[in-house]
Amino acid sequence: MVELTLVGVRVELPANQPIVLLKERGGERFLPIWIGAFEATAIAFALQGIETARPMTHDLMKNILNEIGMTMEKVVISDLKDGTFYADITLAKDEEKFEISSRPSDAIALAVRMSVPIFSVEQVLSEASVFIQTDDEEEELERFRDFLKDVKPEDFV
Repeated sequence: MVELTLVGVRVELPANQPIVLLKERGGERFLPIWIGAFEATAIAFALQGIETARPMTHDLMKNILNEIGMTMEKVVISDLKDGTFYADITLAKDEEKFEISSRPSDAIALAVRMSVPIFSVEQVLSEASVFIQTDDEEEELERFRDFLKDVKPEDFV
């Protein structure tokens, strides 16, 4: 498994499709995953530390896990089939571990809230990752940072 860092969320134009961008920790590969608007908002809000008046779905999940004494250990982007990414969430309670299948967007939104690492299996990275030239990498990362500074829920509608 390869650990990833969450670069951010942005809307890809002209399709107006939100994507989450992950980067190989200590490497040069980036993993873009197209996601839904609600999940993009959930991830962006968590990255910015925005708290809503009422808990969003992923906040609710975090609250439930905390209340029942379950910890989240990691997220793994585990497969890519016919253009669809799959993820697994590892939860633990006492000495018992649980693997829960998830959409990557939901798993990432929860991982940000629970401060747990995100990984990918090598096969997914080999198949779906992209390389961003060193000169362009900082510009691309800056565009993600700029987007995150000004994101609003209506940007995803």
